[in-house]
Amino acid sequence: MVHDLIVSLAASLFLTLVLEGFFAFITGVRKRMDYLLLLLVNILTNPAVVLCYFLSRLIIPFTGLWLQLILELCAIIAEGSYYKKYAVSIKRPFLFSVSANGFSYGIGLLIHFLMYGGII
Repeated sequence: MVHDLIVSLAASLFLTLVLEGFFAFITGVRKRMDYLLLLLVNILTNPAVVLCYFLSRLIIPFTGLWLQLILELCAIIAEGSYYKKYAVSIKRPFLFSVSANGFSYGIGLLIHFLMYGGII
C-alpha cells in the first residue's frame, strides 16, 4: 500500500509538471520565473491532492469524481492565488490555473482509460 502511494505521488507529480509545463509553453508563458513558480505550486498542491484522494478511498470506498473535483478546485484556487501574486507573464492567473489543471487532468484521464480501460 505504501509503495502504491509513493508510486502514485511520484507519477502524478511528474506527469503534472510535464503537462502543465507544456501547457504553459503553448499558451505563451516564456519567463523562467513563471516556470519556477509553476514547479513550486505544483509541488505544494499535487501531492496534497493525490494524498487526500488516496487516503479518502481507504476510508470511503465509493469516493469518486465528486471528490476529485472538490480537490482539484482547491488546487486551482491555491495555484491561481499564487499565480496572481507572483507570476510575471501569466496575465489571467485563475483562468490559467483552471485551464492548466483541466488540461493535465484530462490527459491523465485519457492515459488512465488507455491503460486500464475505464474511468477512475
